[in-house]
Amino acid sequence: MSSFSKIFFHGELQDFLQQGKGIEGLNYQVNRKASIKDVIESLGPPHTEIERILVNGMVRDFTHILRPGDIVEVHPHTPPVDIAGDSELKPGIKDKTRFIVDVNVGKMAKLLRMLGYDAAYNPNWSDREIADLAQRENRIVLTKDRGLLKRSKIAWGRLLRSSTPQEQFRETASFFGLSRQENPFSRCLCCNTELEPVKKSEILHLLEPKTKMYFQSFYRCPSCRRIYWQGSHHKRMQAWLSMLDKQT
Repeated sequence: MSSFSKIFFHGELQDFLQQGKGIEGLNYQVNRKASIKDVIESLGPPHTEIERILVNGMVRDFTHILRPGDIVEVHPHTPPVDIAGDSELKPGIKDKTRFIVDVNVGKMAKLLRMLGYDAAYNPNWSDREIADLAQRENRIVLTKDRGLLKRSKIAWGRLLRSSTPQEQFRETASFFGLSRQENPFSRCLCCNTELEPVKKSEILHLLEPKTKMYFQSFYRCPSCRRIYWQGSHHKRMQAWLSMLDKQT
């Protein structure tokens, strides 16, 4: 009996393999007891990139022990991904869509917050701290670090392929089906806290003369106490979001 199994990687999962490998299937020598998750990740793709695994035509989860002679089909997610749906590989996220951004794509945090999405970010967090928080708060991890997404505590994540923050944002929006209707401009861009309306009279002493003269509606972050109003910065962000709508 052969000591090999055959593993087929479909779609964009082939990007993780050596060039030319995987199109006709990989012959994998089964010389130790290992879960299919460990085997797949040893070949390149993080488990977060995978939607479905078939072994000999049957749906299996990551704990399946690979055996000689197995025929394995590994399928990627099909955007837009339904994160609320349960699968053999991971439980769905039933509450609001929340993200955690690592230092490699840190500028993404501000863009997500601009649209009102909860996007946790701290440049000093270690990979372990990110994984712990992702598990504890059901957050989707956004990163360019393949090793981070191989941590077993992380159920949902995306290895971003794009280079610039704007392209990464569009990639994330397309992949997870994000909507402009979330609640734009409702979060502090600096600390992620939801903003609260504040009376102009309460903050009058903090405003510049022209701001006092031309603006009446204000919001304040209850955490870092930053004040927001619909000034020129707000118009620039609206223009950027309008451009984003045309490109997605």
